[in-house]
Amino acid sequence: MNERELYQKKAQAKLDEWKAELDKLKAQASAASADRQLELNRNIDALEAKVEQSERKLEELSNSSEESWESIKQGFESAWTTLKGSFKDAADKFK
Repeated sequence: MNERELYQKKAQAKLDEWKAELDKLKAQASAASADRQLELNRNIDALEAKVEQSERKLEELSNSSEESWESIKQGFESAWTTLKGSFKDAADKFK
């Protein structure tokens, strides 16, 4: 497996991990009071949008040519950093 394939595999594994975390957050939100549920669901919706954006970037990365791979990888890493920060922020709100 080359570096590109390893990178994609690692990124997909992390996305899958974050999707599982989203499922946990949804379960926590459903057990909260109605007002708290509204707030938590807004956070979950924002996270889902960012996960979807990262999935699109990963798909774009997978379909890129060798010449454009590095450039697209930088865009993916930018989306990744945003998603990572968003998950940290959301986790803090669920405490």
